[in-house]
Amino acid sequence: MTSFTIAVVNAGVSDPSSTRLLADRIAQKTLDILEASGTAATVRAIDLGPLAVDIAQGIVSGMLNPKVHTAMELLAGADAVIAATPVYKAGISGLFKSFADLIDNDLLIAKPVVLAATGGSTRHAMVVDDQLRPLFAFLRTIPVPTSLYCAPEDWASTDLGRRIARAAQELSVMLRSGAGRQIADSNWSGYDHQFGGNATRAQQSLDDVDFTTDLMRLATGASARPQVGDRADVR
Repeated sequence: MTSFTIAVVNAGVSDPSSTRLLADRIAQKTLDILEASGTAATVRAIDLGPLAVDIAQGIVSGMLNPKVHTAMELLAGADAVIAATPVYKAGISGLFKSFADLIDNDLLIAKPVVLAATGGSTRHAMVVDDQLRPLFAFLRTIPVPTSLYCAPEDWASTDLGRRIARAAQELSVMLRSGAGRQIADSNWSGYDHQFGGNATRAQQSLDDVDFTTDLMRLATGASARPQVGDRADVR
């Protein structure tokens, strides 16, 4: 029997997290639909909050440390992705975008994706299609037609449940059809799989990074060393 793995990428940082709750509801509904069709599936969660420092380190150094590398390997091995982010300042979470900046350009080719976001106001409902959808189009994924946005008043609405069910049904159909895998594995696709993301896949480690440079000192919260010719702060 075919079994699928669904990776849930959650950029919510609060506890409890409404973003994680929305992602979990989507994942559970997808599992229920797949199970009803006789298809087995498992869900693996990638919570970005605990990885925030590691992600920032990867952005600065250009290399993945073991924790972020494990998350990327999970994404690579998944058959589908549920991506959920909170909305801050009328845009997707900076933590989510930083993680996405580390994803190899070819890592998610043709993977089905459900796009979801939570926010404090219905005014930001278009952030999902305005910002998440172009991002995942660049990564050459296959986002499902139904995107999900949840404001505080939506939690008590039956319409949210219907929209979640619709997105979960679309994801399950894509998974069972196998179309994404056929596209990614086809000989005619022309995909190079060069892994051209912001983080390299070279045989390097953080031991190769010089954390004493001014840039790295600033990234880790220390002050830059004074340069020759700098004037001292005299009070």
